[in-house]
Order: sequence, then structure tokens, then C-alpha cells
Amino acid sequence: MSTHTPVIGVLALQGDVREHLGALAAADAEARTVRRPEELAEVDGLVIPGGESTTMSKLAALFGMLDPLRARVRDGMPVYGTCAGMIMLAEKILDPRSGQETIGGIDMIVRRNAFGRQNESFEAAVEVDGVEGGPVEGVFIRAPWVESVGAEVKVLASYGGHVVAVRQGNALATSFHPELTGDHRLHRLFTEMVRTETPGRVGRGAR
Repeated sequence: MSTHTPVIGVLALQGDVREHLGALAAADAEARTVRRPEELAEVDGLVIPGGESTTMSKLAALFGMLDPLRARVRDGMPVYGTCAGMIMLAEKILDPRSGQETIGGIDMIVRRNAFGRQNESFEAAVEVDGVEGGPVEGVFIRAPWVESVGAEVKVLASYGGHVVAVRQGNALATSFHPELTGDHRLHRLFTEMVRTETPGRVGRGAR
């Protein structure tokens, strides 16, 4: 088994970037912020954090990141989206805001704010396929859910009858925020996905 340290970026345009950086470091990755195309080119994988998906979409366009992100995801770069990041990875949003764009990468349709408003946020135990050691504690904050998935998408978890975690190839997404709980098992799962995709290397950024 390869034990090299992958370089994983966190898209740092908006959202809970610091928490993901800490969780990735705890999962034995080299974590970096990514704001520009040249920084994206230096990472082996990418986390798209929770936040406000409409704002994130607009900032990605402003920083010239949408097309480079789409290209890297299309080329197989491992990517993990949480909450707003799940929305960004969807091929289609059921109820998009005007001008809202996505990166794509997972053949799914998502519904924004599906679990309610900010004051309806909650925590719940969620069994996630592929994560050992019992359920993870899911923090749902204005969380989306997945309305439907394509044939290539594997459903990893559901809550309340709604899909809340999926994977398609090297793309992983959850409706909830594991980075806020101190439980780093999902980040370890993603780190291993990146490590498997980049065998024998110490990241793109190594010199």
C-alpha cells in the first residue's frame, strides 16, 4: 500500500475553508488553499467546501476558475464537495439562482436548501457506506439533498429518505459537514482516494 502524502487543495473562494484544511491535515494530507488556476494545477485533489453556492459560483467565474475546475474534474482529479460543494459538483440544480453555474462531475440533480433554513440546521448520525467504525455525525446547515442520480453514481448514505452522500469515480459529495465534527474518517477516505490516484508520488507540488 502506498503511503506517500498527497497534496490536497481546498477551494478558498468562500465557505468553511479553515476547517477543511485542519481535517485534511489530520487525515495525513498536505493541505493548501486554492484560489487561482496556477494553484489548482499544483494539487492532486481538491475539496470544495460548504458555504453559499451562488456566491461560490460567481466568485469562481470572477477568479477565472470555472473552466480550469471543470477540466481537472473531467480529467479525473479526485474531488470532494460538502454541502455547497455538493451543489457545485452536480450536473443540474433543481432550483438554481439566476446565473448560478456548477462544475459538474457527478451525474445527479440536487435541491438547494432542501433540509430547511439556517435556523432549521441540525445534527444526525449517518451511516456512510465505505466508512468503518459506525455512523458519522452529520452537521446539516441549509443542506441540499440529491433528488436523483444517474446509473454511474453510487449512493453512499441517505437520511430521512433522501440521498445525502454519493460517489461517482473520483468524485465524492456529502450534504453535510464532516469537517465541523472532529471526526476525520470521510477526509481519510478522500485522502486515500487521492493517494490511490497518485501512486508513488509526493504530490504535484513536490520539487
